Amino acid sequence: MNVILVGFMGTGKSTVAKELSARLGLTVREMDEEIVQAAGRSIPEIFADCGEEGFRDLESQVLDQVLSSDGQVISGGGGVVLRKANRARMKAGGTVVLLTAKPETVFARAASDPNRPNLNGRRSVSGIAELMEARQPAYEAACDFAVATDDKSVREITDEIVRYLDACLVGDPYR
Repeated sequence: MNVILVGFMGTGKSTVAKELSARLGLTVREMDEEIVQAAGRSIPEIFADCGEEGFRDLESQVLDQVLSSDGQVISGGGGVVLRKANRARMKAGGTVVLLTAKPETVFARAASDPNRPNLNGRRSVSGIAELMEARQPAYEAACDFAVATDDKSVREITDEIVRYLDACLVGDPYR
């Protein structure tokens, strides 16, 4: 079993992945860290050298490698769902949980982080909202279940995910 967390940057994927992996006794895999390790350079450097398309190619390769194992909580990058093939791989490789947050929440959590190259030129609530809206169909197509993270503790978010996973195991998931 793999649990794959997807969602826009700043929705809590990395933080929730750590808590969820501890609760479920699964290994945590951080896609952004895996990409940096594979490339031997930072995400902003990959974007600068290869462009977004080159970054997405590398991201797809790393996703394939990560999904070749089971028993993981995978924290996907914010744009991993943009490619239809990635969405199909994730759905085949585990349960995909979408973490959501309002643009204002994302702005407060992520706008000042220089390691967010997709926010260049969009470091405002309206810029974030625009990018979130453009990606929303891909997020929805990828996920099995969604959890809003605004004004919730990591424990509350993790509890919601665990309840969903437990319900799936007995064949009666709530949505």
